[in-house]
Amino acid sequence: MEWIIILVVVVIIGLAWMMIYNRLIQRRNWTDESFSQIDVQLKRRNDLIPNLVETVKGYASHERETLDRVTQARQQMLALPNDASPEQINTMSNQLTGALSRLLAVAESYPELKANTNFTQLQQTLADTEDKIAKARMLYNSSVQQYNTAVESMPNNIIAGVHGFRTRPYLETPEEDRAVPEVSF
Repeated sequence: MEWIIILVVVVIIGLAWMMIYNRLIQRRNWTDESFSQIDVQLKRRNDLIPNLVETVKGYASHERETLDRVTQARQQMLALPNDASPEQINTMSNQLTGALSRLLAVAESYPELKANTNFTQLQQTLADTEDKIAKARMLYNSSVQQYNTAVESMPNNIIAGVHGFRTRPYLETPEEDRAVPEVSF
């Protein structure tokens, strides 16, 4: 009779262990999938950039430094290894976003460029893509929060530790982007 009780307890513990392990796997996979959404949008943005740069080049050829920064930032994004961490990808993406912002600011100085249909269409598509990247980052951070909570809470942390689950860092906004913009009239 005693051995039946022990067997039942062992089976219950084994089932609980399996359920917790499977939940950790599920949350880790959600986090990986949500990061892949960022990757898809970054690829889309990288594909748009050459067209945007070529369009601006025709109107603002003396803005060579700005165009070179955008091209260089894009090349650095493309040169990242396939196993680059989310933090590395986010850092390079932020550098590219900064270069694109400077490019679009330069474009404001050229009324004939702003009136160019191709440029405005590219600019709108790029803005839409940036919005999608921001939403994908929010989804990723939400997935990371759920995953980290699962990894750190009891009794999950015991099972996570045994099976090598580690918390993941959030994607953060660069310090310069956190500054309050100056508005003057």
